[in-house]
Amino acid sequence: MLPRVILHIATSLDGRITNFPADLETYYALAARWNPDAILFGSETVLAAVRDNPSLEVPPEHEEMFRPPEGGKDPRPLLVIADSRGRVRCWDAIRKWPYMRDLLAFCSGSTPEEYLSYLGERKIGTIVVGTDRIDVREALRMLNRKYGVETVRIDSGGTLNSVLLQAGVVDEVSVLIHPFLAGGRAKPTIFDPEKAGFPDLQVPLTHTRTEVVGNGLVWARYTVDKSHRCKI
Repeated sequence: MLPRVILHIATSLDGRITNFPADLETYYALAARWNPDAILFGSETVLAAVRDNPSLEVPPEHEEMFRPPEGGKDPRPLLVIADSRGRVRCWDAIRKWPYMRDLLAFCSGSTPEEYLSYLGERKIGTIVVGTDRIDVREALRMLNRKYGVETVRIDSGGTLNSVLLQAGVVDEVSVLIHPFLAGGRAKPTIFDPEKAGFPDLQVPLTHTRTEVVGNGLVWARYTVDKSHRCKI
């Protein structure tokens, strides 16, 4: 069974997802309403966070940081990173984040063996599906089957968002629009099918709700018409 998948994105009024003061308190307060069992990041999002905050890289990596949590059921979500190319090397710092119960990686048949060994040595769970790239549909099925994940929130940029939308696994798109004109370059965007390898992909949405929250933020929510996912 596929889990329910929600894209939750903060943007400026002119469509930027960077270069503006996002209201993170409101963003995460809204995100918590879905009570997700897992949060899925793209590797590009993690690497961008590292560039913006170098303290995420905390060498050396200490063995005690990679011991699976002990005790009873942990209500916090899994944090999952899609990283087929094996680029994320700051798992030690990420594991310090207090809001998740454990870490997991999505990889593919093209992921370097050295990286899979790296993850195994650090007791990072892996789901390896797909040949040249991650089969996100099957990865999500396995996330549900092996880890009991029923709801996934996506915290990523346009590339992974587009891959998930093309695969027809997204149920809802949630956009928190800030009263701010960021200017600058349009990219990165919330939807970048060309970069994802699907240049002609278009995805119809159905509006379900809009409300004003916080200090003049507009929260717009849409369901996804999955019947159009293969029109590329």
